[in-house]
Amino acid sequence: MLNMNKILDTAIKKGASDIHLVCDNKPILRIAKELIILEDVDVLTQDDMSDIYDYLIRGNIDKDSIFRETRKLDTDFEYGEIRFRVNISNSFDTPIYTLKLIKNELPTYQKLGIPEVVKKMMNKTQGLILVTGKTNSGKTMTLNALVNDVNETQKKKIVMLEDPVEYRHKQKKSIIIQKEVGKGQDVLTFSDGVKNSLKEDCDILVIGEIKDKETMESAIEMAESGHLVLGTLYTKSCAETIDRIVNLYEVKEQSNIKYLLSRLLKLIISQRLLKDKNGELTLIPEVMVVDNIISGIIKKDKINIEEIEEAIQNESEKGSITLINSLAQAFVDDKITLEQAKSQLEDKNVETLNRTIMQLKIKNGK
Repeated sequence: MLNMNKILDTAIKKGASDIHLVCDNKPILRIAKELIILEDVDVLTQDDMSDIYDYLIRGNIDKDSIFRETRKLDTDFEYGEIRFRVNISNSFDTPIYTLKLIKNELPTYQKLGIPEVVKKMMNKTQGLILVTGKTNSGKTMTLNALVNDVNETQKKKIVMLEDPVEYRHKQKKSIIIQKEVGKGQDVLTFSDGVKNSLKEDCDILVIGEIKDKETMESAIEMAESGHLVLGTLYTKSCAETIDRIVNLYEVKEQSNIKYLLSRLLKLIISQRLLKDKNGELTLIPEVMVVDNIISGIIKKDKINIEEIEEAIQNESEKGSITLINSLAQAFVDDKITLEQAKSQLEDKNVETLNRTIMQLKIKNGK
């Protein structure tokens, strides 16, 4: 008989980030980016998958209705003092489950390795700050670490739109309003939540995910009206983020959106998580501080990704950090291997990585 408590206890004890439950497979944990099979647990059957559904839904009629109608559900639940973010979807008409463990104590931005320039941008009273990266790159944790730092140091009203809410903030110096997005939740869509926040007298708006034109337009409107807006996008670099936003719009609209971005965008941090030599995850950030030079590039008729990347390299004194520099620094600091660093780059950039490593070693007297 399936013992879900045993699976959850094991995941917590082993420090897993995720639990994967798929029919005809044993439960699998993700620990420091690696998938680990729970060998002492039986293969999951169709009956087990139904039991897991009942365990997670817990008789909630609204959640059950959403899953039956849409064949997917994002929710959360608590087990002891630990919260889990849950995604339920279907495979061959059978539910499958991905559970993400949410730590009670949020690491500081320093411990996460978020560059100081990103934290400093939180002192801005207006503009747009974007945190980007692939799935499981730590975007949500970065957003929450920055919000927590503001909460400890500034008197602000912060509205957070999330799907679902992961970290539950407690009021310190700031007022924090957290809203869950989705059918049957606090607000139906991110766009609706952004529009309503204009009436809520907030100082900072946090958008858990900007994935469509409507939400992007609402975020820009919010920034234009004198607010600081933070949001996430699923992109792999700072330059690609600009290209992605512009391409949300029709060609005839792109000139205007470039102009608005050049005025309102303050910073993009594009991040990756790599397993270091101690088996722990280390943050590899690329940071683009939007100054007059980068602003000018954004306004050009054609977005040139290589030109943006070159500008990031040239603006390091203002806090911008290239991916190559972050990888080189992590290697010189003996956190990652040279092979790991090279694996994150196109072949044409490997020689630049080698030169950067040599320059850092000379600078550090190594």
